[in-house]
Amino acid sequence: MQKYRRVKGLTHARLASLLPCSESLIGSVERGTRLPTEPFTRQLEKALGLHGELLELLPPIRGLGPKWFRKWPAAEQAARFIRLYEVALIPGLLQTADYARAIFQGEPGALAGGADEDVKIRLQRQTILSRRTPPTLSVILDESALWREIGGREVMRAQLANLLALMARPCITVRVVPLSSGATAGLGGAFAIADAGEGAQVGYIESADTGEITHDTDMVQKLGERWELLSALAQPTYETKEIIRRVMES
Repeated sequence: MQKYRRVKGLTHARLASLLPCSESLIGSVERGTRLPTEPFTRQLEKALGLHGELLELLPPIRGLGPKWFRKWPAAEQAARFIRLYEVALIPGLLQTADYARAIFQGEPGALAGGADEDVKIRLQRQTILSRRTPPTLSVILDESALWREIGGREVMRAQLANLLALMARPCITVRVVPLSSGATAGLGGAFAIADAGEGAQVGYIESADTGEITHDTDMVQKLGERWELLSALAQPTYETKEIIRRVMES
């Protein structure tokens, strides 16, 4: 939305007058803090002279998962750069269907065959990486995430092979913090930072049963500092690939 608005040379105020809607709504949708509805998106495409470029992005970001989580896929959609850290699992954006299914089936109260919708939602989120202009995704993994056999040996081998394949894409980097690092700044849990440009950053902090999405500047800055500490420990990508291969062969 931001890209096409700028191509047309429109300010927030001018685009708002064409829809019509409030200027604040334009800004909120571009920052990923408001989910665009289908009628809004159709008006937007008409105003910008588009032919489905934004409408095709609606399915992956609407009505996803638990209520507290739903703003995060919108932040991922709006982001130019995403930084992810995971301590125990392969991140959702990089998971295979079988790996994701095994995770959902391990949740308390999970029913046999009840994870299909959750898996579908997770795979929908991944479509941002196949867009014509995908965000740059930079992932740091604790090595323990590679050794935990989610779904059994074959599912895990397929997941690690998928991880190597995704690392071949120019927009995706994955680096591993080795187990030999001992206590690190990432042992408290997974987190992510989505950067939409022009200072619009969103943080996501995950816990066992819920998560927190924050636009607080101080909090996002602290997450960034934690990221830098972990980045200093992470192995370069060529060494990370060798670590993944060694795990697959073990």
